[in-house]
Amino acid sequence: MTEAILLVGGKGTRLRPLTVHTPKPMVPAAGVPFLTHQLARARAAGVEHVVLATSYLAEVFEPYFGDGSALGLHIEYVTEEEPLGTGGALRNVASRLHSGPDEPVLVFNGDILTGLDIRALVRTHETSGADVSLHLTQVSDPRAYGLVPTDGTGRVLAFLEKPQKPEEIVTDQINAGAYVFRRSVIDTIPAGRVVSVERETFPGLLAAGAHLQGMVDSTYWLDLGTPAAFVRGSADLVLGRAPSPAVPGRCGDRLVLPTARVAPDAKLEGGTVVGEGAFVAEGARVFGSTILPGAVIEPGAVVTDSLIGTRARVGERAVLTGAVIGDGAVVGARNELREGVRVWCDARIPAGAVRFSSDQ
Repeated sequence: MTEAILLVGGKGTRLRPLTVHTPKPMVPAAGVPFLTHQLARARAAGVEHVVLATSYLAEVFEPYFGDGSALGLHIEYVTEEEPLGTGGALRNVASRLHSGPDEPVLVFNGDILTGLDIRALVRTHETSGADVSLHLTQVSDPRAYGLVPTDGTGRVLAFLEKPQKPEEIVTDQINAGAYVFRRSVIDTIPAGRVVSVERETFPGLLAAGAHLQGMVDSTYWLDLGTPAAFVRGSADLVLGRAPSPAVPGRCGDRLVLPTARVAPDAKLEGGTVVGEGAFVAEGARVFGSTILPGAVIEPGAVVTDSLIGTRARVGERAVLTGAVIGDGAVVGARNELREGVRVWCDARIPAGAVRFSSDQ
């Protein structure tokens, strides 16, 4: 296995305001852009050539990763002028692949954090003789996902839309967003138009009698599509629950980047990350949160399961739980922000303006 395609063109709408200025795969997780973890794991599995299928804020990727040599990779970039969907993106980069018609090409979605045994997926593909092999994972509540039932040998039987009724839940297996394609299959995807592999390519292949193989791997798996999931994924990388050779430091309760400053009596726990140039002041308590570069947590603030954007500021004795603070925003002193709140980039919340308890 020598090459892979990473689909990194999505707008990351569910992650806004984190993705207003930054494409989703470039939002830092455990101190580095999330895409770095995917590239490092691909390289560890033997991948040498990677094509990034970009679209939204495409100009951000190449200045950061360059030719990929720092990661031991050869990286190429292909930008869609108009978004083409997952299948359309694959077809759009096909000309950059080096593989022969029957050789395998790995494909990864750019928003999945997983401990998948990549080599095992490739072995499954080769030994089964499949046209496409899919990583499947088992979830306790599959209602939010499309279902992928398989037979006793792992051969895919169907692709079922999100179940609406209990009797429609025929399996707990879902598409986990990593695939191995026979190169010639990619070449059959229609060019120049929007194509979804999940809704069009895979069902069409199945209807035509192609062999689609599923491999269930129930190691760590998380879709980072929401702010809460992204914060959790970053913390799990720091804690060592999610594997990655790209975490820039030892796994543990906290990860403090080299130019960050943390007051001696500040408490950092639960996989908290403090980015380059950020500052956590005296008496502050930060649990399971991501503090992006240049952000400031003022004295006595309490930040839990939250993400604080680049150059944002959290005021003295403010209390944040499950919050997302956009780049450059200021949360004034003594504010209380609870689960699900999103403060937009460069917004200003005056001191004591938002509270869930009295002001005494």
